[in-house]
Amino acid sequence: MSEVKLTPYKKLLTMAKEKIDEVLAIPRANSAKKQAELEMAKLDERVATLQTELTESCSVKELNFNRIIDKLDEIALAERRKKQFNKIIEEMFPN
Repeated sequence: MSEVKLTPYKKLLTMAKEKIDEVLAIPRANSAKKQAELEMAKLDERVATLQTELTESCSVKELNFNRIIDKLDEIALAERRKKQFNKIIEEMFPN
């Protein structure tokens, strides 16, 4: 395990805010990317749930066509959001 070395207090007091922000930029970017990946996972789960609900709506004795259309619309919107979110991640966090 590596030992953490503290920055001398006098040096910390003289560091510009920009320098501190520069030091924190990479960890903040990594954190934001992980948050974006979590949101993508939530969207994946939402699409899967909606598809299950659509299947259930199509397999009942009394079909409710408005509910089927609503589910199709919700799936299309969720998939569009997923596509847009993926584009944002690719552009903001290139490898």
